[in-house]
Amino acid sequence: MKTHNLWYAALCQLDQPNPARRSDMRRNTDKTLELLERAVTGYAPFHDVRLVVFPEFGLSAPIYGTVEELREHLALPVENEHVARIAAKAKELGCFVQTGSFIESDPDHPDCLFNTTLLISDEGRILSRYRKTNPWIPWEVHASPHDIEDYPDDPFPVVETSLGRLGVATCYDWLFPEVCRELGLRGCEVMIRISAYMDPWGATAPMDWWTVINRARAIENTAYVLACNQGATGSHYPPFSWPGGSQAVDFDGRILAEATPGPGERIVVAPVHIGWLREERERRRGHAMVSHLRTELYARQRAPIFPRVGTPEDRTVEGLNRLIDETRRRMTPRRKED
Repeated sequence: MKTHNLWYAALCQLDQPNPARRSDMRRNTDKTLELLERAVTGYAPFHDVRLVVFPEFGLSAPIYGTVEELREHLALPVENEHVARIAAKAKELGCFVQTGSFIESDPDHPDCLFNTTLLISDEGRILSRYRKTNPWIPWEVHASPHDIEDYPDDPFPVVETSLGRLGVATCYDWLFPEVCRELGLRGCEVMIRISAYMDPWGATAPMDWWTVINRARAIENTAYVLACNQGATGSHYPPFSWPGGSQAVDFDGRILAEATPGPGERIVVAPVHIGWLREERERRRGHAMVSHLRTELYARQRAPIFPRVGTPEDRTVEGLNRLIDETRRRMTPRRKED
């Protein structure tokens, strides 16, 4: 497979109401197709846009507090009209697409729903399905692959493409360095972050977790980071405000391009030089952290910590809060006077 050594990515920030019903999703898909067209054809005189990325909740968001309501109003299988329309447009434009996430149902796991994003090829084929590994508990009641014993699929797919080796993780996943490290250990060269990252942890001082985490994960794994964030105004997805700030970061943590922080629709375009990345990975002896790992030392990280969320009763806000409290009690070191 021939690799494009230099290509451009477009990060498409969204500002739109989140669907309350499946029928409302068509509006969001229409906007996705519009921005796809603008990103590829509009920038064609300047940039070779080969990958277009959309944010978490780009197609639908978990606006209901129970699995039953999400299943009734929003959940869809992977094969659905919205994915089909995006795949057809990707093929028409000859670009790869990392879709905005949606609430996925799967007949193989009838008690679970997932927050899912798909990587679609420039030929309109689904190359990978990523289900959010770390739902933002206690508010997100959809499942993680971790909850399913003997989970049959690859939870961290890294795909060999003409753009390089691509992997993705979703929003809260990025606050767990283990997730991106797993992608890095699988050879990922371009780490895609789809997010709905809210204030006050967003893209502005004094916290700016958004930029800190994006740059750190790029440096830790010697990988590009393409991070697309929600730009929804507070009225479109209350109770939070969404700070945008979508950005591309190179493998040394340099910000290549970014949206001005604040809500609103934006398209951010940045170069990805896979040839340069591969040369640097081959050349460097120091600061090659992925190959310098001493994994055998980290015994506590190999032990189970948060339990599988295995029952419908646990997969509620109340049940998740109970599991969080139980885990904290178990993890808190006992003082000698106890």
